[in-house]
Amino acid sequence: MNLIKTLEQEQIDKLGKKIPDFKAGDTVKVMCKIIEDKGRERLQAYEGVCIARSNDGLNSTFTVRKISFGEGIERIFPLYSPNIANIEVVRRGKVKRSKIYYLRQLFGKAARIAEDKEKYADEAE
Repeated sequence: MNLIKTLEQEQIDKLGKKIPDFKAGDTVKVMCKIIEDKGRERLQAYEGVCIARSNDGLNSTFTVRKISFGEGIERIFPLYSPNIANIEVVRRGKVKRSKIYYLRQLFGKAARIAEDKEKYADEAE
């Protein structure tokens, strides 16, 4: 491993974050830290379908898409950001692609993703 990757791995270990194993198609709930006025801090949930995941060491990101009031909203989260309290996988999706950008054109029942019950059963045990 080269020097840069070694240093990045040290930084990831130093953060000590527990990242669940998830991929595109999974429904995730991301707890974001929101700083309000007067320095107060609270957690806000952002739940949606993970449509993309970019693994690049410390610069890893994932994109979550949700429908809010009939409008599609996408947000890109850095995986190791200090503003993310935790990530929870709500349900596993069964997709054949690593980037499911085609969901942007779909709406209603067509935009549903089948649940991967086999993978979910393995985790429950």
